[in-house]
Amino acid sequence: MARPGNSGGAGFGPAPGAAPGGAVAPRRGAAPVPGVPRGRRPAAARAPARMPDRAPGRIGARLRNAGNAPIRRLWSLGSVLALLALLFGVLCYVQVTQRSDAAAGVVEHSQPLSDDAAQIFRTLADADTTAATGFLQAGNETAAVRDEYNGDIQSASTLLAQAAANATPTDPGQHEIQQLSAQLPTYADLVGVAGADDRVGYPLGGAYLRYASGQMQNTMLAEAQTLYQVETGRLRTDYGNARSLPWAALGLGLVVLAALVRAQVRLYRATNRVFNLGLLLASATVVLALVWLTAAQSLAGSDLGQSDARGSAPLQVLNEAQIKALQCRGAENLDLVARGSTAIYETDWDTVSKQLAGPQGYLPTAAAMTSADAVAQRAVTAAEADFATWQQRHATAQQANDSGAYDVAVGDTIGAGQPTTNAAFVRLDSSLNTAIAHERANVGQFAGRGRDDTTGLAAGVLVLAVLAGFAALWGINRRAAEYR
Repeated sequence: MARPGNSGGAGFGPAPGAAPGGAVAPRRGAAPVPGVPRGRRPAAARAPARMPDRAPGRIGARLRNAGNAPIRRLWSLGSVLALLALLFGVLCYVQVTQRSDAAAGVVEHSQPLSDDAAQIFRTLADADTTAATGFLQAGNETAAVRDEYNGDIQSASTLLAQAAANATPTDPGQHEIQQLSAQLPTYADLVGVAGADDRVGYPLGGAYLRYASGQMQNTMLAEAQTLYQVETGRLRTDYGNARSLPWAALGLGLVVLAALVRAQVRLYRATNRVFNLGLLLASATVVLALVWLTAAQSLAGSDLGQSDARGSAPLQVLNEAQIKALQCRGAENLDLVARGSTAIYETDWDTVSKQLAGPQGYLPTAAAMTSADAVAQRAVTAAEADFATWQQRHATAQQANDSGAYDVAVGDTIGAGQPTTNAAFVRLDSSLNTAIAHERANVGQFAGRGRDDTTGLAAGVLVLAVLAGFAALWGINRRAAEYR
C-alpha cells in the first residue's frame, strides 16, 4: 500500500526535497550560479573522476623522465665514444693493411714482374740479333755466338714460364704471355732452318731468316712490349697506393679526439671536476695512434718515393734504352743479311737510333734522371760515349756496303781483331747493364724500407684504439657511479 505523499510505486518516488522532474534541489544558502537555472550545477563544477595511478599516460611520462636521467646520458656518451674509437681502429687497420700490401707488392710482385717483362723483351731481341750475327758468319758460326743464341732462347722460355706461374687468369698480360710461349718454338724452328740452309749454301736461308726476324720484330716483340707496359702500369699503381696517406683514418681519428675533448669539457661544466682520468687516457692513446700513423706512413711514403725516383723510374728508362740498342743492332745485322735488297732496315736504324740518343732520347733522359747518383751517372755517361763510337763505325760500315764492298762491311760489323760496331755495342750493353743493376738494387733497398716502415702499424693502432674505447668507458663509469 502506497505511503501518503508519494507518487508511483513503492520506493521509486522522488526523494525528499527533490525538485519536480527528479532534479536535485540546491542546498539552502548556496549562492546561485549566473546563467544556470536555480537548482542545477554546471558540469565543470562537478568533481572530476580520479585517474588510477597506473594510467598509460603516466607510465610513458615516467619512462621519458627516466631516459633523461644523468646516468643514462653518461652511459650514452660513453657508448658513443667507445664506438667511435673502435671504428677509428678498424678503419686504420684496413687502410694501413692496404698500403702495406701495396708496398709488399712493389718489392715482391709488380717490380720483379716488370723487370722480368723487360728481360723477356731483351732476350728475344738479343736472340734475333745473335741469329743474324751467326748467319753473317756464313757457315762459320762461332761457338760463342751459338751459345749466346741458345742461352737467349732458354732464358726467354724460363722467364715466360715464371711469368705464367705468377700471373692470374684475369691478369691483363696473360694473353701476351700465352702468345709468346706458343710463338717462341716456331721462331726457333725457323731460325734453325735458316742456319741449316746457310751451312749448305742454299740462298733460301736468308729468306727464312728474314721471315723469322719479321715475326720477331712485328709480332713477338710487340707483344713483349705490351706485356712490359702492362706490368709497368701495375707497378705505378702499386707505388701510388703504397705512398698515399690514409686520409679517412686520420680524419676519423681527429673526430674521435675532438669528441673526447668535448666530453671532458661537458663533464667539467656539469660536475666541476677538472680532469677525468679515463677520458684523458683515451685522448692520449688516440693522439699516440695518430702520431704513429702519420709518422710511419709519411716515412714509408718517403722511402717508396726514393725507390721510385732513384730506382724504378730510371730503371724503366734504362730498360727502354737497352731495348732500343738491341733493335738498332738487329736492324744493322739484318741490313747486311738483306744484301741491299731493301732499305727498310737502314731506315729502322735511323729511327731507333734517334729514339735512343736523340735530344729527347732515352740515354739523355737517363743521364738527367741519374745526375744525383754518381754510380749510375758514370755508367750512363759511358753508354753515351759507347753509342757515339758505335754511330761512327756504323757509318763506315754502311758506306762500304753501299759502295758494294760487302765483305768489308761485314768485317766492320762483326769482324775479329779490328774495331767493329759489334764491339761498340757490347761495351754499350755492358755499361747499360751496370746502370740497370745499380738501379735495381736501389729499388729493392728503398722499397724494402718502405715496406718495413709500417711493420706492426695496423695491429698496433687497432690495439691503441680499443684501449681508448675501454678508457673512455671506464672514465664515464666513474662519473656515473656518483649518481647511484
